[in-house]
Amino acid sequence: MAAEMVDARLPVLNRLATTTGRTDDAPNKKLAVELVASRDGKAIKELVDNLSNKDKGIQSDCIKVLYEIGERDPELIATYHEEFGRLLASKNNRLVWGAMTALDSIAAVKPKEVHGLLPQIIEKANTGSVITRDHAVGILAKLASLKEYSSTCLPLLLDQLRRCPNNQFPMYTETSASVIGQTNRAEFVDLMRERLTKLEKESQRRRVQKVLSKFTA
Repeated sequence: MAAEMVDARLPVLNRLATTTGRTDDAPNKKLAVELVASRDGKAIKELVDNLSNKDKGIQSDCIKVLYEIGERDPELIATYHEEFGRLLASKNNRLVWGAMTALDSIAAVKPKEVHGLLPQIIEKANTGSVITRDHAVGILAKLASLKEYSSTCLPLLLDQLRRCPNNQFPMYTETSASVIGQTNRAEFVDLMRERLTKLEKESQRRRVQKVLSKFTA
């Protein structure tokens, strides 16, 4: 047990999973919890600065800690929206989906700034990993809930529902339901009905049918 203990007084990089010799994420999650509690802006900035570290393990650990912080207290990482936006162009897929996760966590806090990154967000939603697309849809739903962005984000959100694989469609339908207004209601209903016929699994069809029933009752 003693080998697993990490002194909280150590520099932040020395507390990451990679530098402590761990192969799991437990140290990164622990660090995120502690930085949220201490609101240590200096340590958080150090994590951001090391997203370009030569060691890919450190890069991965840093983005992990940052989005774990964002899930708990998005205000603490919201100021780094530009840095996360730049990471979407990275060749390191771990950084791409980690950055999208971080942006998803701060979309409600910095909607204008995240909205400004929509071209990069949509590009990666269409070409990136499942996790990348999941969080891009989360971003679109959050922005679409705001009056000033609904007209641009709702069509993009519906387009993701058209494009996504069957196994993601039920979750995306559930995510989208709360932000669909009268303008997009009929389109949303038609889209659900069309995709329902193409879903292979009964569990998928049940989830979509449940959402559909709320819009057609």
